[in-house]
Amino acid sequence: MRAWLQKLYLGCGVLAGICLILIGIAVLYSIGGAYLGYVARSADDFAGYAMLASSFLALAYTFGKGEHIRVTLFVQRLRGRARRIGEIWCLSGATLLSGFFSWYIVKMVIVSYRYGDTSTGLIPVPLWIPQIVMGVGTTVLLIALIDEWVLELRGRRVRATGEARHE
Repeated sequence: MRAWLQKLYLGCGVLAGICLILIGIAVLYSIGGAYLGYVARSADDFAGYAMLASSFLALAYTFGKGEHIRVTLFVQRLRGRARRIGEIWCLSGATLLSGFFSWYIVKMVIVSYRYGDTSTGLIPVPLWIPQIVMGVGTTVLLIALIDEWVLELRGRRVRATGEARHE
């Protein structure tokens, strides 16, 4: 199960990297259009969708690598049982918030799909398409947080700094 989850997080990270390349392509297309005298229709819209996708798809991967901004001012000063309780409390709060965020994004995707919402750019794009990537990204982050929370409860979590708990 752990290996499968790590592959899921890595796969999302790779897709996020591909989206960064797509942003570059959209920007080059737009610059080329301005230089060569043609209108790069909705290039900025598609660059924005790729930015959205790269941001949300990278959430779980960067969390697993310890690259998220973490407020450790208090938790890092705790030792032993107090630190473990602090870590569980923080992971519980993050999991709860991520669960709400994921729930409401998925709900937003369903509503956009049902109402047939489209973008207002030159090329109308059904909004559920870029929104579904947000739902996938937040849901995979929720899975990663639950994974870390369970590992912390079992005393088997490896901290972001690389220090092992109980191997």
